[in-house]
Amino acid sequence: MVSYGYTLSSEEHSPRSLVGAAARAEEAGFEFVSISDHFHPWTTSQGHSPFVWSVLGAVAGATDEIGLAVGVTCPIVRIHPVIVAQAAATTALLSDGRFTFGVGTGEALNEHVLGHRWPPIETRLAMLTEAVTVIRRLWTGETVDHRGDFYEVANARLFDPPDPPPPIVVSGFGEAAVELAGEIGDGYWGHAPDADVLHRWRMAGGNGPTYAQLHVCVAPDRATARRTVRDVWPNAAIPGQLAQDLPTWTHFEQAAELVDEEAAVASIPHGPDADDIVAAVERYVAAGYDHVYLHQIGSDQDALFDLWRSELRDALADIAPPAAAA
Repeated sequence: MVSYGYTLSSEEHSPRSLVGAAARAEEAGFEFVSISDHFHPWTTSQGHSPFVWSVLGAVAGATDEIGLAVGVTCPIVRIHPVIVAQAAATTALLSDGRFTFGVGTGEALNEHVLGHRWPPIETRLAMLTEAVTVIRRLWTGETVDHRGDFYEVANARLFDPPDPPPPIVVSGFGEAAVELAGEIGDGYWGHAPDADVLHRWRMAGGNGPTYAQLHVCVAPDRATARRTVRDVWPNAAIPGQLAQDLPTWTHFEQAAELVDEEAAVASIPHGPDADDIVAAVERYVAAGYDHVYLHQIGSDQDALFDLWRSELRDALADIAPPAAAA
């Protein structure tokens, strides 16, 4: 069975708007919301970047049943894993166990702000492994002392540990990161409808839920949608490693000058109809994802909610995972 979620895009919306959108998503029948964790937006046209843990606490209080996820946070540079462990534990308790903890190796855009050198990917993967180990130990409620390659912990104990601990779903770009996600995680946070990636993750020991975000832009017509995507979300067309290493929104804006409308919308269903969204979701489900969440680009969130209620929800409910379809 596939679960469908709604993106709380913290780069595009204010804290109060995000909390209100989460409540609307629950009322509309989405099964979970996933919020992004950014210190900066990618571009000034997006315009926001609230502190994710404050927003998650407010969302937990404003909702009753919908699942909550952070997709994803980076527990290795900007915030020490001890503090991330406490933040995630508190969120899990406030949400009565509805929380899923997505983690990854981050982007320079958010993680360079303390002035530390941005590590190469091999170092970041090692840091993530150690951070997840520290977090899991703290979630037991026991006193933790740790002296590792990257972190030191002295006499740390969470007096409000999560019970049960939330699943740690690990994001990964590239073969090494995908295999690490299979080794240390309780699920996989993916980025493309690629069955080979999920196979590699499973061969590395991966098991549990698989998450993927689908960018969409529902609008009255395709021309409006194209302009919105190009103006608000050109970063989707900035390729792989460049998106990981650019340090400021100004750099992203400079790179985005090379992105025209055609490139911006190339991988993004856009316009007034549900058909392109359904087809894109089918590709993710066929690849093996069981949690797909929709990111409505731009300020007009009503357009997605209206389409969801009128036809999209029912259309997506008819999509069967590969095993069920066999």
